[in-house]
Amino acid sequence: MVKTSIKVAGMTCQHCVNSVTEEVSGLSGVISVNIDLASGNVEIESESDLARADLESAVQEAGYEVVSE
Repeated sequence: MVKTSIKVAGMTCQHCVNSVTEEVSGLSGVISVNIDLASGNVEIESESDLARADLESAVQEAGYEVVSE
């Protein structure tokens, strides 16, 4: 199992969290997604490494942006 952390900008409510969770969970190999709304931190557990471009794409599909930490 691989753990990946990203930071997402623009989430303001539980609906935002749900949208990002749904899109990231749809990526192949993703086991779980945990989001801290206050900080924007997203912790992803997956079967193997996830491509950053795929993560960014999923977050953008939800209407948000991955930011550098």
